[in-house]
Amino acid sequence: MKKNKTIPELIWQFFSSVKLAVYTLVILAITSIIGTIILQNGTSQQYSREYGEAVYNVIKVFNIDDMYHAWWFLALLVTLCINIVVCSIERLSITWKIIFPKKIKFNPDRFRKQKNLESFSVNKDASSLYNDYESFLSKTIGKVIKEETGTGIVMYSETGRWTRMGVYVVHLSIILLLIGALIGSLFGFKASMNLDEGATSDTAFIAKKREPVNIGFSIRCNDFNVKFYDSGAPEEFKSNLTIIENGKESFTKDILVNHPLRYKGINIFQSSYGSGQPDSVVFDIIRQSDKSVTSQTIKIGEEIQLPADQGSFKLQGFLPNYDFRGNNLGQAFIGKITFKDAKEIQIAIPLKFPTFDKMRKGAFAFVAKDFEQKYYTGLQITRDPGVWYVYSGFILMIIGCWVTFFMSHQSLFIEIEKADENSSKISISGTTNRNNQGMKLKIKKIVTKLKDI
Repeated sequence: MKKNKTIPELIWQFFSSVKLAVYTLVILAITSIIGTIILQNGTSQQYSREYGEAVYNVIKVFNIDDMYHAWWFLALLVTLCINIVVCSIERLSITWKIIFPKKIKFNPDRFRKQKNLESFSVNKDASSLYNDYESFLSKTIGKVIKEETGTGIVMYSETGRWTRMGVYVVHLSIILLLIGALIGSLFGFKASMNLDEGATSDTAFIAKKREPVNIGFSIRCNDFNVKFYDSGAPEEFKSNLTIIENGKESFTKDILVNHPLRYKGINIFQSSYGSGQPDSVVFDIIRQSDKSVTSQTIKIGEEIQLPADQGSFKLQGFLPNYDFRGNNLGQAFIGKITFKDAKEIQIAIPLKFPTFDKMRKGAFAFVAKDFEQKYYTGLQITRDPGVWYVYSGFILMIIGCWVTFFMSHQSLFIEIEKADENSSKISISGTTNRNNQGMKLKIKKIVTKLKDI
């Protein structure tokens, strides 16, 4: 009667299945392709415009917009990790006995039946060949085991039993890669920080949720420089940053695209830039009635009196991208006019459209004539505490793959038989757990060397 398995045994059987590993890898491959195709960490407007509301609802339900942090994707990684561990343990006991046997044994008949068996005769007495062949085999392969037969002697030597562990090194490397990915996903972050020249901050914002994250130290942007091609496209942009910790400056460094700054596990990349808020602006204030022009320098936040005591104007701020009825008018200044009767209106002064404010048909029109162009630097701030697990995993994978595919457990067998008083028959064969053709060629080379002994 078949014994019913316990729940722990059923769980062990489930995770020791090779099919589970194959299915999990296939699902991970498919979902990774989806994650590459579907926009990640976009805005709801982008998803609605790109895929429609119905598809966007499905994307939200399954967290496909941030797939590599989705609970089900992390669960797949955990499942694969457990599966590899259980499969390795399940099969390790057999491999362990092969690698570390209590006593090395060999069956001469097995080697005599090998397809790569090579035989030749030499005009020497068998007893005179024993020591020479044993010495050669010991130097070429390893420790030699000898057994006497009725007609002569057999010698056995082997090397590379440990190479059977190569596949387990590969398994360990995959586990380290998965652990590194899980740690990075759960405890790492990818955020952004925009700094005006001269500004300091210790807070970045996670891209999708706009959640603030304190990076543990402050970054000050001392200077930002950008070079342009003749076409107007940016050629190079870089930031001069100072790291400040506990109120003290630690060091200063220039960062460029693909040349990040790394400090205490935090990576700071130069990712973008944009127009920053200038300190002051020169405006032409045009009186509409007689077209007279008054030029005046106004600082951000400053309030001035209009000509002819017509009220006041306050320069409130700067927008790098001013939206007017769904159209991006580019850089613009925002201000507020307060009239004598306390009535207030807010106006926009786009740089690209100097006649824009005239359409308001007020008593005065404003035109921005000159200002010092400033920029903000866009920094990408990342932290991945699992990266060293990933690096270790890659190193072990290279080692494991080299051992698995380019090294093998090889056994060599030599039989010396007495043909007559002055001649002997030599038979050589071998086995390997991979690359049988390579073993066949190796035996032919050994035969050539043995003939010369």
